[in-house]
Amino acid sequence: MATSTGHASAFRDALRSSKHIVVIAGAGLSAASGIPTYHDGGGLWRTLDATALASPEAFRENPSLVWQFYHYRRNKALEAKPNAAHGVVAKMSVPQCLKKVAPNAQSFHLITQNIDRLSADALQAVIRSLTSEQPSSGQAAKTKLTVYKDSILEMHGRLFDVQCTQCDHRVEDRSTPLTPALGAADAALDTYQDAGTKTVSIPEEQLPRCEKCGALARPGVVWFNERPLYLDEINNIMYKADMCLVIGTSSQVRPASTYAYRVRRRGGKVALFNMDPSEKDIAGADFVFKGPCEVLLPAVLPELH
Repeated sequence: MATSTGHASAFRDALRSSKHIVVIAGAGLSAASGIPTYHDGGGLWRTLDATALASPEAFRENPSLVWQFYHYRRNKALEAKPNAAHGVVAKMSVPQCLKKVAPNAQSFHLITQNIDRLSADALQAVIRSLTSEQPSSGQAAKTKLTVYKDSILEMHGRLFDVQCTQCDHRVEDRSTPLTPALGAADAALDTYQDAGTKTVSIPEEQLPRCEKCGALARPGVVWFNERPLYLDEINNIMYKADMCLVIGTSSQVRPASTYAYRVRRRGGKVALFNMDPSEKDIAGADFVFKGPCEVLLPAVLPELH
């Protein structure tokens, strides 16, 4: 078993000596929170190719349909809560927590392909919890809670961001529906499976608009054929990394799929936490933990649970 005591102990020993720790996260991190993935074969839009809706070309051709798809994804994310795996990773962003398992740590970064904001929400929850636990008086109260700088990099954007197609103004907006027409389109469907067979055409002027200039807005995510965010920063981070945890993702999605390889090529260690890792994934890792990450991470790193 990949979760055997000896295997976990070897990983923990390697983590204890690591200085620059990186987590590469994918859809498997949020699966237990109920976030649908492109590859799970179920849920809304199953009668349409969801990947075909996540492109600039699809938005130009049919912004109404694309916005309805993202309205659904926004609602699913609004219903979701961070799971135990999010909590473990969130505590790694806080030096006083991370040093319990990695006393030599000098930096930590989460590079996530997820757009659901659950990692950011989990970190805010950890900060609130740790702040409330601090004494209100005495010397201990003077100890300021710190978080590693730029510890979360959302390379595929943020689902709740509304981005202008003209002036690039961007704002996070968690309200729902974003427009009455999007809410009415939802109400017109008997079941979510209807979305792929029933056409609800929303006039462009009734779709989300830029609050600054009034032009048509788009979801603030990175679509297929668009350049991921923070690539220069990520390249610098990966150059220094000596420990890489790959959580809930595989060797299929570039450029994230190349990061673990680069860490290992430079002598660093790679730990894989995945439900169903491929042979290529396993061959590229020093430590492989097979199973749901919301179970594995708290078991392997109980100090962060």
